[in-house]
Parts: sequence; C-alpha cells; structure tokens
Amino acid sequence: MHQARFKITGKVQGVFYRSHARDKAEELNLKGIIKNMPDGSVEATLQGEKENLIKFKEWAYKGSPSSKVHDIEITFETPETPFFTSLKTY
Repeated sequence: MHQARFKITGKVQGVFYRSHARDKAEELNLKGIIKNMPDGSVEATLQGEKENLIKFKEWAYKGSPSSKVHDIEITFETPETPFFTSLKTY
C-alpha cells in the first residue's frame, strides 16, 4: 500500500474537478480524500498501488472538461494508519 498527496493548482475549483477526480480515483481503486483548499487548489491524499497513483497523476493534468491545471505537486508518504477504507470529497 502506497500513499501520495497531490496539490493541484490552476482553474480547478467550480469546474467539477473533484467530481471527475473522484470518478478516476474510484476507477483506479484508490481510497482517500479529495478536497478544495482555501488557496483555490485541490488537494488529494490517496492510497493504493503505486502504479495507480502515478496513473492518477497523469490523468490529473487533464482533469474535468472545464478545468485548466497549471501544476501538480506530488509527495509520496508513509501511509497513515488506519488505511483509508473509502473515497470522500469535500
């Protein structure tokens, strides 16, 4: 089990980015939290297979049809315990 924290910046709030990100994360069998941040970015803390976390990052540059991603910071972390058992958006 691997964990990564993504900070996605650009036009990513108010354009259904989190909804599309949730769908992609579910498709990749990732668990965790995807949320809007006060600075206008979206942060995702996800757990799953490392290859699926990398696939999520590749997808994240595309995002939702109305989004415009400028940058993605990704940090691989030691998984928090207990492991996430679901996927939530805030």
